[in-house]
Amino acid sequence: MDLIFAEATPPGRGGVSVIRLSGDGARAAAEALAGHLPRARHAYYRSLHEGDELLDQALVLRFDERQSFTGEESSEIHLHGAPVIVRRVGLALVHLGARPAEAGEFTRRAFLNGRMDLAEIEGLGDLLAAETELQRRQAMRTASGEVARKTAEWRELLLRAGGLTESSIDFADEEVPEEVPAEVYEIGARLRDAMEAEIAGFSAAEQIRRGFEVAIVGPPNAGKSSLLNALARREVAIVSDVAGTTRDVLEARLDLGGLAVTLLDTAGLREAEDAVERVGVTRALDRARQADLRIHLSEDGAVVAELWQPDDLQVASKADHSSDAAGMKVSVVNALGLEQLTEELRKRLEQRVAGAGLVTRERQVFELEQAVRALGALSAEGRSEVVAEHLRAASSSLDRLVGKISADDYLDVVFSSFCIGK
Repeated sequence: MDLIFAEATPPGRGGVSVIRLSGDGARAAAEALAGHLPRARHAYYRSLHEGDELLDQALVLRFDERQSFTGEESSEIHLHGAPVIVRRVGLALVHLGARPAEAGEFTRRAFLNGRMDLAEIEGLGDLLAAETELQRRQAMRTASGEVARKTAEWRELLLRAGGLTESSIDFADEEVPEEVPAEVYEIGARLRDAMEAEIAGFSAAEQIRRGFEVAIVGPPNAGKSSLLNALARREVAIVSDVAGTTRDVLEARLDLGGLAVTLLDTAGLREAEDAVERVGVTRALDRARQADLRIHLSEDGAVVAELWQPDDLQVASKADHSSDAAGMKVSVVNALGLEQLTEELRKRLEQRVAGAGLVTRERQVFELEQAVRALGALSAEGRSEVVAEHLRAASSSLDRLVGKISADDYLDVVFSSFCIGK
């Protein structure tokens, strides 16, 4: 394939910038700048030249075909981390016949060359986007091939069932053990139960991947912005005694025991006095309804009835002034109750991700559902040819799950979400 290159490290000034090359001529291009690189997977400290011009002093590595991330001949050039150096070396590579890579092109080549399956690539995308330890762990399970290994186990059982079924077709006139059909149906039922268990765990796994939204709702001057700042441990929202200061929804991202949580500070809920505040109140109600959970905050512990859900938190603010309000009590002045509130919030959200499964994408769930549907169509009264067709359909769904059969338009969506250089 044609030679591509890109900066694999984040753009901007830093200690080191890495340029990655992949494709036909990756070694030749690196050696044109750095001189002979005799051994693959060894780092060489070299001066980079284009003609008589010294470009930089760098570490240079090369990787043989089938021994690199993409499966192609590849090279890496570790430069000093100045953007001007990266641009100059990139220009030299263009002169050598390379072209800048598109978003996700390295990963796409890894997929096309059989280095990664589609589920692993989706896991890699999640890993690159991970913000919390729980997200990292879940993404690593997928990126390391756990979905592929589980799918391979299921396919082996389908092959066993398919072989038994085909034998009953091929040797219909000969004596076939009576237990053969029973084993086929037993395998089908076992696989269906296993796949349904993974489907059931999707909601929790997806929630870990995308994180939670928690809205702080209540009347004006209840202390919503102060609570947001206290939980975020930084000044996110403007705090004022003037009612209606918060006009739009403000956000703060938290790592809550490994869970990614976005706290939402919403406008005070009341009959708005002007058009701008009315817009803020409308947005607050809409966003709060869509949130995964709400903290109902008020001085007397009252909740917003139209937003209340059984798993929401009822919290009384300004507890340093009063102690007879309903619900959990907090004060941002002396940090009273903040630790308790954080722990209770973490517990309620953790309950929602208990039992998370391996599959984390709707695409993966769809293919499992198709396989379950095919296996559910097996019938003890069914003809062998029909049973064999259902087994083949289930197997095809598993192939699509890991990307052995994939639509090109979906691949475009997957790889476009990756950064340049990955």
